[in-house]
Amino acid sequence: MKLVARNLSLCVAALCFVAVSGVAAQENHPKAASKPVTSEFKNSEGQTVGTATLSEAPKGVKIKLDIKGLPAGDHSIHIHQVAKCEAPDFKSAGPHFSPAGQMDHSQGSMPAGDIPDFMLIVAADGTAHVSVVAPNVSFGDQPNSIFSNGGTSIVIHAVGAPGASASPARIACAVVKRAE
Repeated sequence: MKLVARNLSLCVAALCFVAVSGVAAQENHPKAASKPVTSEFKNSEGQTVGTATLSEAPKGVKIKLDIKGLPAGDHSIHIHQVAKCEAPDFKSAGPHFSPAGQMDHSQGSMPAGDIPDFMLIVAADGTAHVSVVAPNVSFGDQPNSIFSNGGTSIVIHAVGAPGASASPARIACAVVKRAE
């Protein structure tokens, strides 16, 4: 009986060692960061007017914007529901990105595709170089991922829209899809 108890103790100790070693091994090998994705903005004439480089951020998705050839001034920018950018009006991008069960503007809440407290300011020469974090979306496989349902799009609007009841014209659009 003592031999069985001793063997059982050794077996339990070995299993504990394996389990602890496995946890330590997982902690020593963190998940590799996803590669950034670059999307090209097109205007209503189909011309390239810049890029958006998207990458993981601690709280959301970082969007680095390099813009050229847009009208000077303030522009609102949003992540939209559909990975389509059909000119000239980009309505194919659908509404602001709002995963299932999430409220939208009409119900007094903010969709995930909104970027709070941000305006894209285009200089007199038509350029803008800025980064912003979209805090309500993710880069992974969650429902609020920018890659869910085949991807999303980023739309630049003609003018900033603080407090506006109607959405301003869509002047540029970039399709966001997972790199293949």
